[in-house]
Amino acid sequence: MNWISKILKVGEKIKTAIKKRPSKEEIENSDWTTCCKGPVLKKELEQNLWVCDSCNKHHRINCRQRFDIVFGKNNYEILKTPIPQDDPLKWVDSKPYKERLKAARKKTGQDSAIMIIKTKINNIDVTVGAFDFAFIGGSVGAAEGEAIIYGVQHAIDNKQPFILFTASGGMRMFESLIALSQMTRVTLAINELKKNKLPYIVVLTDPTAGGTTASFGMLGDVTFAEPGAIVAFAGKRVIQATVKEELPPDFQTSEYVEEKCGFIDSVIERKDLSQKIGSILSILLKKNSDIISELNETTEDTRTLTKAAS
Repeated sequence: MNWISKILKVGEKIKTAIKKRPSKEEIENSDWTTCCKGPVLKKELEQNLWVCDSCNKHHRINCRQRFDIVFGKNNYEILKTPIPQDDPLKWVDSKPYKERLKAARKKTGQDSAIMIIKTKINNIDVTVGAFDFAFIGGSVGAAEGEAIIYGVQHAIDNKQPFILFTASGGMRMFESLIALSQMTRVTLAINELKKNKLPYIVVLTDPTAGGTTASFGMLGDVTFAEPGAIVAFAGKRVIQATVKEELPPDFQTSEYVEEKCGFIDSVIERKDLSQKIGSILSILLKKNSDIISELNETTEDTRTLTKAAS
C-alpha cells in the first residue's frame, strides 16, 4: 500500500466518524446535556430546577418548565393569544421564513416565542408572560408583540400585575420593520399598565439582548435577573471591536449589569424567584398585612428616634 492509498483510507475513516456523530436534534432529544464537568443527565438537572450543582449555571428552560417552577405544576391557565398573518413580507433567505416558523412550532409546541398565563402568586392574581429561546432565539415579531399586548390588556382588565420573563435575542429580522415596531407598541401597552397603577415585574433570563433589552425589558417597576444571564444590547465582540479594549470576562452578565450599570435591582436564584416576586408584589399592592405591619413598626421606630434626636 503506497502513501496515497494510506491517506485515502484515513480520509474514509474520518468521513465515517463524522457521519456517526449525532446531530444537534439527536443531542437535544437525548437524556443527556453538557455542563462544567461534561455530560450530565437531564433528569438530575431537572430535580435541581435545571441548575448545575457544581457551577450554579442556570440552564435555559422553556415556558412550561418556568411556570411549573415559579407558580407550581398545573397551577396556571394558558391564555390563547392572537396570531397575526404568518410571513407578511414573504421572506426567503437560506430557506423560507414560513418553514422556520413551522419547524419552531413543531419543536416547542407553541404558536409563538411567548406564552401568556393567568395564575396566583402569594394569593395575588397575576398575568404572566414568558419567552422560549428555542423558538427562533426568542426573537420578537408581530405574534410576540400581540401576545405581550394581549397579556398586558388582560392584566389591566382584571386589575392584575403583569410579570414578564425574558429570554430573547431581540427583534426578528425576518419581519423587518414590522418586528421593530413591536418595541414601540409593547412600550405603549406597558405605559397603559402603569397609568392604571398596576405593577410590572421583569425577570431577565439568559439571554436577553437587542431590542428586547432596549425597550420593554428595561421598563419594569422592579427588575430581577437570574444568575449568569447575558443582558446586553450589542454583542460583546462588537463592543470590543468598537472600543478596542479588552473587556472583563463577566462583561454583560447579570451580576456585572447589576453592580456596574444599575439596570437590575437584584440577581435572584431560580429557587427563590417565587418567594421574591410574591414578596415584592405584596409590598407594591399592600396586600400582605404582616409586611405592612412590620413597615409601620419600622416607621414608628424611626419617628421615635427622630423625636429623640431633636
